[in-house]
Amino acid sequence: MDTGTVLGLIGVGLCLASFAAKRMVPLRVLAMAGNVSLIAYGYVESQLPSLVLNIALLPLNAARLREITRMSREIARATRDSPVSQWLLPHMRRRSVGAGEVLFRKGDAAETLIYVARGELQLAEIGRKIGPGGLVGEIGLFSPEKTRTQTLVCETDAELYEMTDEMIFQLYYQNPRLGFYFMRLVAERLINDVRRGEARPAVA
Repeated sequence: MDTGTVLGLIGVGLCLASFAAKRMVPLRVLAMAGNVSLIAYGYVESQLPSLVLNIALLPLNAARLREITRMSREIARATRDSPVSQWLLPHMRRRSVGAGEVLFRKGDAAETLIYVARGELQLAEIGRKIGPGGLVGEIGLFSPEKTRTQTLVCETDAELYEMTDEMIFQLYYQNPRLGFYFMRLVAERLINDVRRGEARPAVA
């Protein structure tokens, strides 16, 4: 078996493996390796169609790989440390509230997201406090019933910023990373609720 045939078989095998790959990064890496092998095959065997096709496909696969890795890095950055002030505050409405004021009750319609700029809030049912820099209200916004799952009370005088669900959805289309930010935020809250339930002592 000559060198050209070996290169061609390797290229075909790599391309077939790329079709079997379930994740996009391995798929593109295998496709690029297959392109390189088939370019070498086309050169050794003077197969112009194979040479031209794979020379064209190689930079295309490389560009797609760069896009995928860049998007993966952006998604990884969309965590609770994301710059809320950059993404949300320019579109939020300021509101001052006094100590003891109930912002919403469990079962109320969920229509706004709240960012705490100053002061301290508390989720009454679980006693969790939310201080400056905290976001609250996202679980109700994304729940199927769109209702509040907790009662939110002002522990102190506070300065808040609010945003409607309609504005959030508009911003999501402008900045898809916002969706991953909220996805992780909601997941973190739900995991904390599960852990809190597991840590609660059983009633005899």
